[in-house]
Amino acid sequence: MDINAFPELGTINRLRVEAHSDHGLILASSEGKEVLLPNRYVTDEMKEGDLLEVFLYTDSEDRLVATTERPVAMLGELAIMEVVDTTPHGAFVDWGLPKDLFVPKMFQRGSLKKGDRPLIYVAYDERTHRLVGTQKFEKALQKGARDLKRNQEVDILPYARTELGYKVVVEGRYEGLLFHSEVFGKIELGKRVRGYVKIVRDDGKIDILLRPIGKKSDTLAAKRVLEYLQAHRGMMPLNYKSDPERVGELLGLSRKNFKRALTRLVDEGKIEVKENGTFLKGRGGA
Repeated sequence: MDINAFPELGTINRLRVEAHSDHGLILASSEGKEVLLPNRYVTDEMKEGDLLEVFLYTDSEDRLVATTERPVAMLGELAIMEVVDTTPHGAFVDWGLPKDLFVPKMFQRGSLKKGDRPLIYVAYDERTHRLVGTQKFEKALQKGARDLKRNQEVDILPYARTELGYKVVVEGRYEGLLFHSEVFGKIELGKRVRGYVKIVRDDGKIDILLRPIGKKSDTLAAKRVLEYLQAHRGMMPLNYKSDPERVGELLGLSRKNFKRALTRLVDEGKIEVKENGTFLKGRGGA
C-alpha cells in the first residue's frame, strides 16, 4: 500500500513519521498533511522516516488523530457494538477505541439503552464532519449485485426480523432477504453466517438460502451430519423419524435434506441409523 496523499478519516492510512513531539509522533502524508499519533501508541521501535499503518478518527476536540488500534468496524462497515452510555441527544457505543462512537437519536431505530448490543454502521456525518454510528443504514447498501451468481456462497449478516423473514447484509454491502421458509434453525441477529444466493431480483435485492441448491446441498448436509457426530463422540440423537424442528435446531437442515444425508452416509458405510439415534460406523449404541 502506498503512502496516503491526504489523510482519510475512518480508514487505515499509511503515513510517514516526520518528527517527535511532547504529545507523540507527527505523521505526514505525501502532500505534507500532518496528524498526531499520541504517546500511548508510540513504541521505542518507531523512528523518523518509518511508514506506519494507522486508523484515523477525531478526538474529543474534533482534531484528526491516529491510532495503531483497530475499531471493530471502520467507515462503511457494520458490527455489533455495546451501548456504554446515553444522553438526551443519543447513545455512545464501544467500537474498540478509547473514544466511544456516538449514535445520534435521529439515527436510532428505537431508544437505545445502556447494555444494548445493536448492529451499528459507521458513517460520515456531513453536518459535523465526524464519524457517527447509525442503525439506519439500508440506503448505504448497494443494489444490483451483478457480481453475485446463483448458488454462490456468501457471507450474510442478519440484522432485522420481518413478517417475511430476516433482512440480511450480503458480503458487507448488499441488501438481501432470508425467508422464514428457508430457516430450519435459530438465527441470531448480528451473527454472521454463510449463505447462498438464490436469485438477484430486478430491484437489485437478493434472496438468500442457508443451504446450496442441488447436489451441492446434499454434500453440505452430509458434511454437517458428520461434523456433528465427530463433535459429539460419534452419537447424534436423531434418526429418520425425528421431528423437523429438532433437526433444524441441531443441524440447521430441512428434514428432507437430513434424510437424504443419512441415506447417503449409510450407503457410503460411514454411519449407522438406529432406533435410539445415529452413530459413526463401529460406534453404535445398544
